[in-house]
Amino acid sequence: MSRKKKKACRKSSAKDVPLALLRAELARRGLDGFIVPHTDEYQNEHLPLHAERLAWLTGFTGSTGLALVLENHAAVFTDGRYTLQLAAETDTSLFTPLHLTDDPPPDWLAKRINRGARVGYDPWLHSPDELGKFKKACAWVNALLVPCKDNPLDAVWVDQPLPPAAPMVPHDLTFTGKNSMEKRCDLVADLKKQGIAAAVLTAPDSIAWLLNIRGGDVDHTPLPLCFAILHASTPAGPVDLFLDPAKGSKTLDKHLGVDVQRHAFGGLEQALDRLSAAGGKILLDPARSAVWFFDRIAAAKGEIKRGADPCQLPKACKNEVELDGMRAAHLRDGASLVTFLAWLARTAPEGGITEITAADKLESMRRGNDYFMNLSFPTISGSGPNGAIVHYRASEETNRELVPGDIYLFDSGGQYLDGTTDVTRTVFISGTSGETPTPQQRDRFTRVLKGHIAIATTRFPQGTRGEQLDTLARAPLWREGIDFDHGTGHGVGSYLCVHEGPQRISKLGGGVALSSGMILSNEPGYYKTGAYGIRIESLLVVSPAPKVKGAEHAMLAFETITLVPIDRALIALDLLEAGEISWLNAYHARVHEALTSVVDAKTAAWLKVATEPF
Repeated sequence: MSRKKKKACRKSSAKDVPLALLRAELARRGLDGFIVPHTDEYQNEHLPLHAERLAWLTGFTGSTGLALVLENHAAVFTDGRYTLQLAAETDTSLFTPLHLTDDPPPDWLAKRINRGARVGYDPWLHSPDELGKFKKACAWVNALLVPCKDNPLDAVWVDQPLPPAAPMVPHDLTFTGKNSMEKRCDLVADLKKQGIAAAVLTAPDSIAWLLNIRGGDVDHTPLPLCFAILHASTPAGPVDLFLDPAKGSKTLDKHLGVDVQRHAFGGLEQALDRLSAAGGKILLDPARSAVWFFDRIAAAKGEIKRGADPCQLPKACKNEVELDGMRAAHLRDGASLVTFLAWLARTAPEGGITEITAADKLESMRRGNDYFMNLSFPTISGSGPNGAIVHYRASEETNRELVPGDIYLFDSGGQYLDGTTDVTRTVFISGTSGETPTPQQRDRFTRVLKGHIAIATTRFPQGTRGEQLDTLARAPLWREGIDFDHGTGHGVGSYLCVHEGPQRISKLGGGVALSSGMILSNEPGYYKTGAYGIRIESLLVVSPAPKVKGAEHAMLAFETITLVPIDRALIALDLLEAGEISWLNAYHARVHEALTSVVDAKTAAWLKVATEPF
């Protein structure tokens, strides 16, 4: 799996357009096309710099995307969060920007490749589930999908950064609530019931959770980039851990113990061959593991059992220590956010506050908190029309001043040793001239709020999936013929990935039944292109619902753990029902009670007004 390190760099000339360089390399290899996904060997959403191939090729920096490059055609695909950003960042004279759902990449490919064409792919960068769709598309026109031994894009990206080598560090039992031995024993017992000899773990967040380790290989997410094999040969669940030797240490070895053996990446191929030769079923996740693993084990005549990563579901269902840590992190985070909002209310009317300075101010306030390690993602700080770009990132070219009359959306989060936060609030920037929101702005904000409250207050039977709840968040918007083009909720890790599966709330489906201890976001929105954006996001814990007399089913409910007021100025009170007003008043009372004693006097005074009951 080694990747050649670049030893030399050269300046690009006008002729060295990445697309032209890649096409020339493809022609040299006898390929008629190539697939460039936004992922790495670990199928990560957020990537280290050396794996940002899609950004180098196209200029698009979103976290979800894929490019298809043919001799005379090229396109970049993304989802609804990034459609405006894609058009802004990509040279549309070179690449056609398209929507992943409206124009599925395999269909686009099938319509444009010739009979007998050879389309290349990097087997480290695709899961079997994803690649299978491209194989079908090529089969329709008798074209071939060809695995590349090394990535042709890497061959022409001469100044490609080196892979990261941040040290792995133990994550203390104080924060994890369960030691690695206990976790491994639980997983091994389940593997044995299924007759599985070993599980190949390719997702760094799974390995981080299982071994209680963290790293620094990916910005904003404490991932240790590595692979592992969990053996079911003994109850203790021995593990072979494959990583860059530079990441190890004596402290790490002591933490891992004798049942976890460290190996260099170069030993992975031989380990899989030995595992295959030993017989027994080998568990691999076809949705989260690279095709390379399947090909290698199949070549060694190993028996593959396709199934979900065994760490994903137990990792998603947080234990009480993790939940208490998440609540504590949100209390500290909430104090920073209300201090920021109070500062913003005082200073924005005076002018001079930009999207970047506001984001920097909020980050500086978070950095003073106990256990703070990093932001959980780059802050989305969008004023006016920039707020309508769902995953907008302010730059020197796009940076706007927050002026009275603007709607300002900020989506941000922190990585703390005891938890991960993710919160979005939308506020109206008032001024000295008595600016107020328009009736349409209040209408749209309140409809988003109604959807947010509907999710926060729902009760549902055990076995319910997030897709069954998604309509609740959209119904108030649908009544006016409007919608939002992203999911309603994603899972969140415990000092891990801010986007965590397998739980989700989305009309696209694909999640699992919601279970106690899971954490999800609740973030309906509305985006008026060229004008403003609205999103209200809080994090929720799935919890047992209080029993109701006569109930025939065990029910679940949500606990909102984010503690930040919702802007009263943007609420059209006449659109809210009595129960919704009661929820909002109770939520604001809880925010006021929790935060007043942990903020300064000026902030406390602002908070009192911001949380007054309707």
